[in-house]
Amino acid sequence: MPVDLTIRDARRDDVELVFGWILELAEYEHYRDHVTGSPELLEDALFGPNPSADAVIADVRPDPEATWQPAGFALFYPTFSTWESRPGIWLEDLYVPPQHRRYGVGGALLAHLAKITLARGCTRLEWAALDWNEPALSFYAKIGAARLDDWVLHRLDGAALDRFAEGPGQVD
Repeated sequence: MPVDLTIRDARRDDVELVFGWILELAEYEHYRDHVTGSPELLEDALFGPNPSADAVIADVRPDPEATWQPAGFALFYPTFSTWESRPGIWLEDLYVPPQHRRYGVGGALLAHLAKITLARGCTRLEWAALDWNEPALSFYAKIGAARLDDWVLHRLDGAALDRFAEGPGQVD
């Protein structure tokens, strides 16, 4: 059980670790075959000339004499609410490896993101969760996160995105 936990901004030397965790999360969510990214693309997204996302790392140590160990991450990026005319933050991924779960790491990461959200003048922190992930859904309810059942998430990607980008008349 960790006695110390700290959260820091991700660094370039964390990219391989974070990408490995992304693969672990995708495996857990039964979407491993959907991962097409790479550590190089992730590094560019986080640290390139035009960063499109941010990440934070939770580090723990089991006792004061031990070395700090990475224990999870959160990756997020800005959004915007037209209704509020204010920015928000979208939490894309939050992952804590099994050996570090049940020690408050996930909750600490989410609370840290809430602080970042407020510090940046944002009015909301949003994310999606798979409908079968009961441990996550239960936790989100406990912290007071509203479940938006009246909204349906949509996505255009791959061939559908290419086809539609050719012009809205290209609908099958």
